Amino acid sequence: MKLKTTLTLVTASLFLAACDQSGTSDKNAQAANHSASSNNTFVYCTAKAPLGFSPALVMEGTSYNASSQQVYNRLVEFKKGSTDIEPALAESWEISEDGLTYTFHLRKGVKFHTTKEFTPTRDFNADDVLFSFQRQLDPNHPYHNVSKGTYPYFKAMKFPDLLKSVEKVDDNTVRITLNKKDATFLASLGMDFISIYSAEYADAMLKAGKPETIDHRPVGTGPFIFVDYKIDQAAQYVANENYWKGRTPLDRLVISIVPDATTRYAKLQAGTCDLILFPNVADLAKMKTDPKVQLLEQKGLNVAYIAFNTEKAPFDNVKVRQALNYAVDKKAIIDAVYQGAGTPAKNPLPPTIWSYNDEVQDYPYDPEKAKQLLAEAGYPNGFETDFWIQPVVRASNPNPKRMAELVMADWAKIGVKANPVTYEWADYQKRAKAGELTAGIFGWSGDNGDPDNFLSPLLASTNAGNSNLARFKNPEFDALLDKAIGLTNREERAALYKQAQVIAHEQAPWIPVAHSVGFAPLSPRVKGYVQSPFGYDAFYGVSVDGK
Repeated sequence: MKLKTTLTLVTASLFLAACDQSGTSDKNAQAANHSASSNNTFVYCTAKAPLGFSPALVMEGTSYNASSQQVYNRLVEFKKGSTDIEPALAESWEISEDGLTYTFHLRKGVKFHTTKEFTPTRDFNADDVLFSFQRQLDPNHPYHNVSKGTYPYFKAMKFPDLLKSVEKVDDNTVRITLNKKDATFLASLGMDFISIYSAEYADAMLKAGKPETIDHRPVGTGPFIFVDYKIDQAAQYVANENYWKGRTPLDRLVISIVPDATTRYAKLQAGTCDLILFPNVADLAKMKTDPKVQLLEQKGLNVAYIAFNTEKAPFDNVKVRQALNYAVDKKAIIDAVYQGAGTPAKNPLPPTIWSYNDEVQDYPYDPEKAKQLLAEAGYPNGFETDFWIQPVVRASNPNPKRMAELVMADWAKIGVKANPVTYEWADYQKRAKAGELTAGIFGWSGDNGDPDNFLSPLLASTNAGNSNLARFKNPEFDALLDKAIGLTNREERAALYKQAQVIAHEQAPWIPVAHSVGFAPLSPRVKGYVQSPFGYDAFYGVSVDGK
């Protein structure tokens, strides 16, 4: 099946123009020119534009799909379709007996990309690892404040407190020393925020007086080379001929931004999209029998939730938060919003992750109990509040607007008037982190397969004002997380996380609403694509049938 519509012609012409501008190496330029006239192109149609192309600066899956999943590598990475790690830029490592020192032996002969801005003069080495860590860790590093870097995920994973030192032993060896044991550390190194940048590229751009170039013109060691990005239209990539794992079967990759789900489906049927993100749940039944679609699915490692700003009245009152939990009819939300593609949530953790506490009893739908608790809290007639509506579809939530409508209607039945508020996505996140939030819809997908990756970023006190949007602060909860992360025995850790889930349930900083099923509607011509448990899309090893 050939790519045959206007979109493909447009993206092909954009791509050729981009190749003229980007100045890839001769070998890669030849591949780029060949691919523009071939059918060995993968078009990935996503719902929204990435917030950026620098994984250290963002905390958002669309941006990771456009950067770290294609352009970069990490010291360790997750096996395809798995939460298990495997060697990547580090080919081996040792851990000291006390669990505090990790010595990484780096892979030799790995090449960085050549682009218009940068031609590497050396292979990947320890200097690149040090740059990638120290930029985020050291406030005095020359790149720390470049691009207004706040390093949200680095902070969410508590790396500033965890890392004691990152040292170069020699060109091919790096030693990382921790301040305390962390059972999640190796898995965390497989996460997108700690992708490895080129220190040589950074030095060159700093000397040229344009250091921010490394953040919007990414250069990595990954399977695809970034070529160009047309704002709100498409990002273009070509195969890395020198990729250390071997060249990917695709000649080029186009990430096309198509906001409307119905349009994305039409493009998939027409053959102008090879994979679409976030299909309409109402279309899933048709997709299952559509000969122009191969539909993959798996249970998601995610949660959609309503966060209460626990520092603002009336949400600083636990009885108010509990009342609003009782007031929401989750079954109605699952039926109307997820339409069979989700399950009700009662914990911050999804049931697909170890240590999930199934003994927690969810708040049943009970408007009378909700009214009673509001009266006990001093709000017998209810109250009025703003309610923030997530402006984008995400893996955890196929229709935030419809969810909001149902929640606001439920709250109205107990006297709580919720006024809908929303902002553009980047502003929505920024304002929520700044503490402007009253109550609103959010979502989270796990990134390393460990329960700490939900509980710490989302609810630990240290992340209030970062990824803990509820600004929840509970010393007992924090102590359980701190103890658990220092243990190596999974059963012991699981027991502590189960206790933490009980506290989260009783204190109710959230309404955990749902866990979604992840769907991947593909063109029948696509081979080798595997869904990620983290909800990301990586295209190394994917091929397309050009017939």
